[in-house]
Amino acid sequence: MNIVLQDQIPVCQRARRLSFPEKQKVNEQITDWLNQGIIRESCSDCCSPLVLCKKKDGNLRLCIDYRKLNAKTVKDRHPLPLIEEVLDQLHSGKFFSTIDLKNGFFHVEMEEDSKKFTSFVTHDGQYEFNKVPFGLCNSPSIFQRFINHVFRDLRKEGIVIIYMDDIIIPNIDQLDGLKRLSRVLQTASEYGLELNLKKCNFLKSKIEFLGYIIENGKISPSLDKTVAVQNFPEPKSVKQVQSFLGLTGYFRKFIQNYALVAKPLSDLLRDNTEFHFGPKQKSAFQTLKQKLSENPVLHIFKQGAKLELHTDASKFGYGAILFQQSDDNKFHPIHYMSKKTSPQEEKYSSYELEVLAIIEALKKFRNYLVGNKFRIITDCSAFQKTMSKTQLTPKIARWALFLEDFNYEIVHRPGKQMKHVDCLSRYPIMLVTHDEITSRIVNCQQSDEYISSMKQLLENKQINDFVLKNNVLYKIVNDSDLLVVPEALQNEIIRKVHTNGHFALAKIEQVLEQEFYIPNARTKIENVIANCVECILYNKKHRKAEGFLNPIHKDNVPLNTYHIDFVGPLPSTNKRYQHIFTVVDAFTKFTWFYPVKSPSAQEAIDKLKLQQTIFGNPSRILTDRGSAFTANEFETYCSEEGIQHLKITTGIPRGNGQIERMHRILIPVLSKLSHDDPTKWFKHVPTVQRVINSSTSRSTKYTPFELMMGTRMKNKEDIKVNEVLHEEYLNHLMHERDEMRNDAKKNILKVQEENRRNYDRKRKKAHQYKVGDFVAIQRTQFGTGLKLRPKFFGPYEVIKVKMKDRYDVKKVGQHEGPNITSTAADHMKMWNRIT
Repeated sequence: MNIVLQDQIPVCQRARRLSFPEKQKVNEQITDWLNQGIIRESCSDCCSPLVLCKKKDGNLRLCIDYRKLNAKTVKDRHPLPLIEEVLDQLHSGKFFSTIDLKNGFFHVEMEEDSKKFTSFVTHDGQYEFNKVPFGLCNSPSIFQRFINHVFRDLRKEGIVIIYMDDIIIPNIDQLDGLKRLSRVLQTASEYGLELNLKKCNFLKSKIEFLGYIIENGKISPSLDKTVAVQNFPEPKSVKQVQSFLGLTGYFRKFIQNYALVAKPLSDLLRDNTEFHFGPKQKSAFQTLKQKLSENPVLHIFKQGAKLELHTDASKFGYGAILFQQSDDNKFHPIHYMSKKTSPQEEKYSSYELEVLAIIEALKKFRNYLVGNKFRIITDCSAFQKTMSKTQLTPKIARWALFLEDFNYEIVHRPGKQMKHVDCLSRYPIMLVTHDEITSRIVNCQQSDEYISSMKQLLENKQINDFVLKNNVLYKIVNDSDLLVVPEALQNEIIRKVHTNGHFALAKIEQVLEQEFYIPNARTKIENVIANCVECILYNKKHRKAEGFLNPIHKDNVPLNTYHIDFVGPLPSTNKRYQHIFTVVDAFTKFTWFYPVKSPSAQEAIDKLKLQQTIFGNPSRILTDRGSAFTANEFETYCSEEGIQHLKITTGIPRGNGQIERMHRILIPVLSKLSHDDPTKWFKHVPTVQRVINSSTSRSTKYTPFELMMGTRMKNKEDIKVNEVLHEEYLNHLMHERDEMRNDAKKNILKVQEENRRNYDRKRKKAHQYKVGDFVAIQRTQFGTGLKLRPKFFGPYEVIKVKMKDRYDVKKVGQHEGPNITSTAADHMKMWNRIT
């Protein structure tokens, strides 16, 4: 073996510390290797550390850590055999002999110039290999080339099949086996190969080879491997998920629907995916364990036998089964294939997906199908007609050209006869049901009172719409026999169908009615949907919204209640104004607009103090729960000034509706006035304020200025008003002002009642929650990337019942959402879960 490096910089590492027993083991191994000539003492510039690994029997194996050397080694490109192709060559064997080489790599010499690179250091010396060591990246390829050369003549005759140091000799009978074994051992002796007789097996009808059990033309997973799967602990990290999928993936050819079953686990390996091992992941984990524990068996491919390829597809993925006719004239599976669809493939039409399944299956099984005539069984009736058309889309045309390499016949079968490959159909639960649940239903039927009574009535011929098959009860519906589901499994089956796509009531009924009969199914489906956590969190509330309109109590004097808020950000001005602080008097609707630089508590306080110099303090202020108004600074100001600070419920902007309506007027007007230069918007603010305050309010029937000042605002067109009329007006001012205010209050109450009736017409009485109830609360903010996030958070516990259908709630457990917040009945759902 010759080692070629990408550069000549030596790889040099220090020896690692070992315990006293480990040092003894190293000394024994070094002495043994020196005596056998496997290693020699070294003074090389290169040196790698050794590491001790435990064998299956508990003994220690001495290995060298060549990772840094391997990183700069030019790789040998000699191919290793494909395990599937090796196994396919065993179809004709009735008896098998396996030969295991002792220290296989040590049969190959190292080139003299390359020995220095294999140098390693121990606690008391430096050594280098004369033979090819384990751990070098090129050791497997070099050894495979060597062993292929040794048995080159026997390999051509088909006497021996080799994978690395595992050698198997298939035989049709024992006499033939002795002759073949003799020739193999003679060749091994000529080349000086040393055998590990403890691991050799001779003329066995059942043999373990490459992790598989081979017997009578059939293949199944090795017991050691399946036990490893059964004992695999529940993954706690992405790395452990990768390990589990690597272990089970070795046997994916035995597991029908492997890609679909493992999808919740493989999705955890995607980039930017948070690790969450929830119910779906746990179910996939246990299902894969169960499927391998059922001792799945495949037949070994036999050249010349009749072949059938069964395919099916949906937007979730596609699958195929390759069948072969055996000596009993029945078709048996020799390979399963399944694959998830890519995001691009999910957009294909149903027909294109069916063709894609056929194309991918032909690619997978090409080595079995090329040169053989076979049948493609599919439920896509249009496939054959499309392939014969002259006008095809480019994609279909490419597929048609690919199909020209095969000698096939298309056979159409309805979907009901294709359930064995319907694993990736629109409702994949149906196949899972047949494979996993049917036996449980049969067992549970024995102890179900309703089914027992139906059987009794059937035996007495008192009913004719049920039938018994092998002591299993079926319901006859529209000439179809539906399996009667016992009560103990009804919710589980409904939940399995529902969680497959979180379908609505009608769709779940449609799926269940294809295979099962569940009495009073609609009510039970509704109950499952109502208690589905994912549906609670993601679905919007439908039908009439809960809760009636609760108008804010109005005073009959101005400057008693302020509605305040910020609006922005707007284009930055020369003075760096980007927001407007708005104050609205609740009674008169008089409005003040203050351009400000930021929506902070200090800005709000400064403007309220400016208001104070002219109008004094209000009795109360109504705000939202923005950071400026929840700051300690703002609360302190209100407390010191004797102002009651009322905050609206989170996510309910209608609680501060006056300010919201004012902003809906303000922003469009400023946008139009500052169209030529948006950064000059602040120059128009005084004009807009004057116009709004001199315009008649719909609710009061007066202008805000009239109600505030007791007189009309004098604009330019009012300057020429007769002074005599003005004097007369002043004489009646005090009297008319009081009458106007009382009249305004009546008008406000009238409009509020009108608004309340219109609002309540589309509402229903709110659900009354109690302290201690568990609820889900609606997400009130949707930013970038949140469209597909849950629309509700939960669970939350109600900790305080407030007036007007408002509640304070506290987070329960660890999940997305605020720890403590306020909400309203129409933003809440009950949190219940069937256990």
